[in-house]
Amino acid sequence: MKAYSQDLRERVIAAVAQGAQSQSEVAETFGVSQSTVETWWRRWRTTGSVAALPHAGGNPRVLSGYTAAIRAAVNQRPDITLAELCEHVTDQHDTPASPSMMCRELQRLQLPRKKSRSTTVSATRRG
Repeated sequence: MKAYSQDLRERVIAAVAQGAQSQSEVAETFGVSQSTVETWWRRWRTTGSVAALPHAGGNPRVLSGYTAAIRAAVNQRPDITLAELCEHVTDQHDTPASPSMMCRELQRLQLPRKKSRSTTVSATRRG
């Protein structure tokens, strides 16, 4: 979700500061929720600014410290499955890894997760 514009924030605070309307009326006028108006007003009173807060960064990646081990395992066995790769990381580093987590990590490392092209096609041939 995108942050509200600085202009909208300042207009909302100006309307609340003017005192002609209640916070709920100001929220309805500008198309924001009442809790948003309350939050901006509280921030304005305490800091003097209603600017958007910087992004907090999110949760750190669990497998970020194991890129060398993952690369080595894929180089050693190019046709390793996601489940086997997860098991390898869990056994070697005591870090639980799910197949979806491993798939995202392989994409970040730009490593293929396909089996080798020299294997036979898994579809059944009809004769």
